[in-house]
Amino acid sequence: QVHLVESGGGLVQIGGSLRLSCAASVCTFNRSAMAWFRQAPGKEREFVAAISRNGGTTYYADSVKGRFTISRDNAKNTVLLQMNSLRPEDTAVYYCGAAPGVTSTREEKYDYWGQGTQVTVSS
Repeated sequence: QVHLVESGGGLVQIGGSLRLSCAASVCTFNRSAMAWFRQAPGKEREFVAAISRNGGTTYYADSVKGRFTISRDNAKNTVLLQMNSLRPEDTAVYYCGAAPGVTSTREEKYDYWGQGTQVTVSS
């Protein structure tokens, strides 16, 4: 069983920055691909960013490329999402997911999820 806990969400102005953190309580963290997804009110959950087990490969949704950066620290069982130049359309609940094996942008490949952290971008 993998337990994921997200933190770092909050209210930020347009153009501001936030850094989300996901802590995993599992000794096999370094064998799991990790990703961030988000869900806005009335919308389906969508892919944001993913990172491979060793951090060597990353994927981003087109809507966040150049603004968001995903990274991981396997020694601390943590994955981060640095979000810059935030826009109102980035407002959503952000979820961290863990997938044993291959990195994917597909939600169904992720077996474990955190409870989510709210990000609100306001003018």
